[in-house]
Amino acid sequence: MSDFDLVIRNGTVATAADTANCDIGIKDGVVTTLGRDLAPGVREIDATGRLVLPGGIDSHCHIEQRSSAGVVCADDFYSATVAAAFGGTTTVIPFAAQHRGQSLRRVVEEYGDAARPKAVIDYAFHLIITDPSEQVMGQELPALIRDGYTSFKVYMTYDLLALDDGQMLDILAVARREGAFVMVHAENHEMIKWLTSRLLERGLGAPRYHAVSHARLAEGEATNRAVTLAQLLDVPILLVHVSAGEAIEVIRNAQTRGLKIYGETCPQYLFLTADDLARPGIEGAKYCCSPPPRDKAAQEAVWTGLRNGTFQVFSSDHAPYRFDVSGKLPHGDRTTFKEIANGVPGIELRLPLLFSEGVGQGRLDLNAFVALTATNHAKLYGLYPRKGTIAVGSDADIAIWDPERETTVTAGILHDNVGYTPYEGRRLRGWPVTVLSRGRIVVDDGKLVAGRGSGAFLPCALSEAAKPAGNPVPEFAYTAEQGATLV
Repeated sequence: MSDFDLVIRNGTVATAADTANCDIGIKDGVVTTLGRDLAPGVREIDATGRLVLPGGIDSHCHIEQRSSAGVVCADDFYSATVAAAFGGTTTVIPFAAQHRGQSLRRVVEEYGDAARPKAVIDYAFHLIITDPSEQVMGQELPALIRDGYTSFKVYMTYDLLALDDGQMLDILAVARREGAFVMVHAENHEMIKWLTSRLLERGLGAPRYHAVSHARLAEGEATNRAVTLAQLLDVPILLVHVSAGEAIEVIRNAQTRGLKIYGETCPQYLFLTADDLARPGIEGAKYCCSPPPRDKAAQEAVWTGLRNGTFQVFSSDHAPYRFDVSGKLPHGDRTTFKEIANGVPGIELRLPLLFSEGVGQGRLDLNAFVALTATNHAKLYGLYPRKGTIAVGSDADIAIWDPERETTVTAGILHDNVGYTPYEGRRLRGWPVTVLSRGRIVVDDGKLVAGRGSGAFLPCALSEAAKPAGNPVPEFAYTAEQGATLV
């Protein structure tokens, strides 16, 4: 009997820490050996001239989710996970989204029922909390955290999602007590609401005005406020989909001061600008997301943040809505920027875009690419070292890349159910050609070979990243002396 179910030979194996030429031996879905001249496997893959990388983890994507406005994503768990796999991603962490009045526990149960028969790669869930009722905060949320739903997202904007500062503090306090990790969508709701009202009053409803209404100052102010609220309670947070220099500066300064503040950015902030929203007619709606793409200077600020460690993770924020009345355009060509469904697709192109323009253009080294797209996600969300690396004992989640393969992006080559891509016509170099999940081949030479429902749910552990830094504010010292704690 062979020692290995599969051996990957002769590839350049890269993790977040190291790069080596070696073989990988896989047994029962797990990496069991790294070395040279391994014994034969039942199956073998010759990776000569290829890069062998950990499968990507996309920890911010919206799949089979209903928005607060009632619009349903174009992708269900089958189409989204197939698209992710073709792009080199082997784990996704979408959102079980609570809307106001809903039981958080019930939302999670229904989301699991949707994913289980469809997903072709592994998945975990974040929670979205929009209704922090006594039942949710006192019973449901603590119980769900203990069940492996250890991260959740909160919003500082959107009419039906936004939490006020007091509610934010309540949620941060529960996160601190339970060891959970908090993600924050930081934009100043009142600024956006005021700008939107003024623009629409003046008949300025075209897609381009979405970028005007979501001013970068609104992102910067809310980011600063979120950091300050987190600092008050000594709670680590992750600022998601950061787009602008103002917010990046706040995050960088907080990190320099020793706060456990993390940052995430996305492809749209490297490869799109506000000019895309100004395309003729309603075409700009394809590029509307929040925060919106900014300008070339903001793109450079994001690249700098990726290089200098301000950003720990690079996610897609895949929010797929079709370009019709079922998605982006509920009122057809008369849809105003306020009514356009917010979000862009990107789950399949996240890794090829960053590889081509980051690694390929010398902006990032290969190890940083792995950290930003896989390893750091696993560490932040309690999946490391099972996921996010190639190491003995880790799941054999592996993407084998042809670094020289050139691809022209078109909607027709992608596997999501959106019908368009904001990156149409872009020429990329480097593409994953074989993708494994737990040692089983999912994608091979452009063909899907995994079945519906073959992905597995992943309960997440509590993360080291979520532990307080140990920097209480001075005002808490007096209550501590009295034997009282506020968090």
